[in-house]
Amino acid sequence: MAITEINAKSVLSKHKRIDSWFVARYSMNFYRGCMHNCAYCDGRADGYYVKGEFGKDITIKTNAIEILDKELNPEKKRKPLTPSFILLGGGVSDSYQPVEKKYEISRRALELILKYNYPVQILTKSTLVERDMDLLIEINKKSKVIVNFSFSSANDEISSYFEPLVPLPSERLETISKFKSNGISCGVFLMPVIPFITDSEVEIENTIKKVKQAGADFIIFSGMTLKEGTQKDYFFNILNKSYPWLIENYKKIYTGSEWGQASATYYQNLTTVFNKAISKYKLPQRIPANLFNKILYENDLITVMLEQIDYIQKSKGEPSPYGFAAYSINQLKEPVSNIKNNLQQLKGVGKFIEKIILEILETGTSKYYEKIINS
Repeated sequence: MAITEINAKSVLSKHKRIDSWFVARYSMNFYRGCMHNCAYCDGRADGYYVKGEFGKDITIKTNAIEILDKELNPEKKRKPLTPSFILLGGGVSDSYQPVEKKYEISRRALELILKYNYPVQILTKSTLVERDMDLLIEINKKSKVIVNFSFSSANDEISSYFEPLVPLPSERLETISKFKSNGISCGVFLMPVIPFITDSEVEIENTIKKVKQAGADFIIFSGMTLKEGTQKDYFFNILNKSYPWLIENYKKIYTGSEWGQASATYYQNLTTVFNKAISKYKLPQRIPANLFNKILYENDLITVMLEQIDYIQKSKGEPSPYGFAAYSINQLKEPVSNIKNNLQQLKGVGKFIEKIILEILETGTSKYYEKIINS
């Protein structure tokens, strides 16, 4: 393993619009490259320009905390941060990969988040996040914390092959239970599901069942992307060692999409399997509004909730105007409440969606939203 230390010019990334997956407008990464070295990792794709060998060469932003202190300190900003979660993790690294044991940048970032009173979400595969339980409990008292864990399945044997340097799924599930017992919300990102290996009805239902038993608040699901070049070559090399007979099946569904996507038919069939299992165990498949509706400005709140409805409707093969309505709300330059008597003038907003929006403005949720998110 090779470590390169650099000085970063900035740490906090601002998104152009609210991200309805993480309910975040801001994210931060302190490392580039990831020692977890998962076989399927999208971060290995050529377009990310991670220097060196992805799983072995790690770049560390050693001045990250100094920079982040300036970026989070409200007294040093002309304009305050827009209310939302700040996402710690994701991208081309895991903020709790093994190198964090030495550098403790993620822990010191949480100290700043506590100091300046921001809500935070974490996405990780590592149980190392338990180390920071004390800080996360204090942040949760002042604002809000959601700790998310990434899985490809809950199968320890499969995980030990494709994710050999990551704590086993059973260990991650135990960590979820520990956080939940301390009053901290937890989610699961079941992504990527590995084609022909963790995508069967049995594997998906087994994972959802175990996630439910661990006490997770929601589960978000996605199929695997496999981009041409380094990512695909590396994965096929791993696959060839223990599952060589599957390579031809992969070539049939991954045919060179720019974004590394499998065929639409494969994803549709996979979504059907997931929806069947999720309806049995009644886990929300997006972050439910009760975990964020006291954090966001009204326009962002409505945008996220409408986008969540839109996703779920479309995943069931149903037509949906909710995405158009969400986009219209997101483009507004004034609060929705200022135009609540003229909502149907917005593209995508009919009488029923108008009713939903007005109910969200009044209560922070809607009966229809609750029905959809929990179906």
